[in-house]
Amino acid sequence: MKRPKTYLAKPTESTSSWEVIDATGEVLGRLAARIATTLQGKNKSTYTPHVLSGDHVIVLNASKTRVTGRKLTQKTYYRHSGYTGNLKTFSLKKMMESNPERVLKLAVKGMLPATKLGRQMLGRLRVYSGDDHPHVAQTSQTVEKG
Repeated sequence: MKRPKTYLAKPTESTSSWEVIDATGEVLGRLAARIATTLQGKNKSTYTPHVLSGDHVIVLNASKTRVTGRKLTQKTYYRHSGYTGNLKTFSLKKMMESNPERVLKLAVKGMLPATKLGRQMLGRLRVYSGDDHPHVAQTSQTVEKG
C-alpha cells in the first residue's frame, strides 16, 4: 500500500502577512506563546519546520501586560558582560519599568528554536510599549484577544 505524500512547502511558496496584537491586559506567557506560534507559522496549514513560513507580528502596549502570582518580585533576569564579577541581576518589576519591550521579546525568544531559523523568526517581531508603530504602510490585520 502506498503512503500519501506529506506536503512540504518550499521557501519560494511561503507568503507572510503582518499581524497587529494589542497586549493590554494579556498574561505575558500566554501572549508570548501565541506570538511564537504565529512567528513559526504553526497556525497555518502549510507549516513546514525547515521553512520560514510565519507571519510578521507587531505588538502594541507591551507595558500593559500582566503576570500572575508573585513573578513581579521573584522572577529575575541575568546579564553578563563576560568580565569577572559582572553578573547583573534584574527583577521583572524593574525590567517592566525600564524596558517592557525587552521582557516580551525575551519571553518569545525562549519559545522559538535556538537555530538560524529561530533568529530569523525573532527578527520578524516588533514590540512597542505604546499605541503607535511606524509600520502603518504594511497591510496588517488586527488580531482579537483570545
